[in-house]
Amino acid sequence: MELRDLRTFLAVARRLSFHRAGEEVHAAQSTVSARVAALESDLGVRLFERLGRTVALTPEGERLRDFAAKMLDLEDEARAWVAGEGEARGSLTVRVPESLCAWRMGRIIGAFRTRFPHVALSLTSCTMEGLEKDLRQGVTDLAFLMAEGVRGGDLLVEMLGVEPLCLVCAPGHRLAGRGSVGPADLRGETLVLSKADCSYRRMFEGLLDEAGVARAAGVEFASAAALRGAVMAGLGVSILPVVAVAEDVAAGRLAALPWAQGELETAVLMLRHKDKWLSPPLAAFMDMMRQGLMPGAAVRDLRPWQGGGGKPCC
Repeated sequence: MELRDLRTFLAVARRLSFHRAGEEVHAAQSTVSARVAALESDLGVRLFERLGRTVALTPEGERLRDFAAKMLDLEDEARAWVAGEGEARGSLTVRVPESLCAWRMGRIIGAFRTRFPHVALSLTSCTMEGLEKDLRQGVTDLAFLMAEGVRGGDLLVEMLGVEPLCLVCAPGHRLAGRGSVGPADLRGETLVLSKADCSYRRMFEGLLDEAGVARAAGVEFASAAALRGAVMAGLGVSILPVVAVAEDVAAGRLAALPWAQGELETAVLMLRHKDKWLSPPLAAFMDMMRQGLMPGAAVRDLRPWQGGGGKPCC
């Protein structure tokens, strides 16, 4: 088996698209198909089912994905040790909530790119669905969640800090200007919520459910920017990280609603699989996130995680 073919195979397995895999490995789609065909011929099995434009891994492809990730990790490790940090190559795939990426990670990403100019960094929006499996199989190298806890015996979890949350609405909303807002004030209200950064959303919905508060049918957005625009237009009330709405509140585009039951907040967690090899770029990225993501916050190791009961998400 050629390592080049394994790397191409993993790209197709991640993207489930020969075209998008070609963009990732900088090869024509025909070249990607040829490399996968060579691998299938060498192993004597089919690795993908191709049904029209749909691509899916076969059971044999699922099994190879685990081994391929380990083999390529070993190749990256050898290159890193021989060539030194400045010449390290490869890629990192990181799942991260949009709000963390947009408002907290910019400088960290820039510093990482300066330190590891030849390492490709792929940042994807984070949902809990399939996350543990992707971390185990090496499809995702590292993940970040905004959650109170995570259940998963194979995952190593660190708490990087606590993210303050804020209820917001349009300045002309009926609740704007209140000294405080409690669960009963949201009875019949439309909640405008994030589909991606959803752990704190579930926490907040749980508080309302405990109080027996019935809401109107909610509205979900995958984009934080679209969500804020809808709230500014008066669609309803939302809960978002303070860092994501501070400028809009200061400028009068949004109104903050103090929560009558105290501070709203969520933990920021960093996750990886316990068997994942820490390449120099991955270890450096993790250290940069520990030191720079939540300035002043104490890092807590939650390994193994024992608390909480809610479903984790980002």
